[in-house]
Amino acid sequence: MLPLQNGDCIYQLRELKPHTWYEVKISYPASIPASFSLQLIKGASGLGLNQGRKLLNTEKLIFKTVNDQVGMSVLVNVKPEGIVAIPGKQEREYVVFNIVCDELFLGIPHKAWYVVGLLLACLVLAFVIPSFLPPLFLPKNGNPLTASKES
Repeated sequence: MLPLQNGDCIYQLRELKPHTWYEVKISYPASIPASFSLQLIKGASGLGLNQGRKLLNTEKLIFKTVNDQVGMSVLVNVKPEGIVAIPGKQEREYVVFNIVCDELFLGIPHKAWYVVGLLLACLVLAFVIPSFLPPLFLPKNGNPLTASKES
């Protein structure tokens, strides 16, 4: 939780492997109009801030570690953005957010690789299952089944 008016905090990144890509991501509620920024502090060959498209209610930073890094940190900064949509309601003083640091493999977080595996399994099934279907369900002469209407 950070103060909404120019709040900032430094998070120390620990147990990082050398020569490895990482992604630090922040997600925050859309009900609080705020703008987050992330900045890497100390020795990394980073890709910079906010590369690619900005996702709704998230901010992320991708970087690669270098040899023997000690004391690598991420500076999180928040500023109010927009106005409160409900008339007569006071703006919040603090903003709640989640921060995660994930190791990447081929640009995808390690914890998300099961989704890639599931997708590949579905594609294999989509190509294999038709060979086991009875001929009644398969199209004749390579033409897709079409419904014809006789007049």
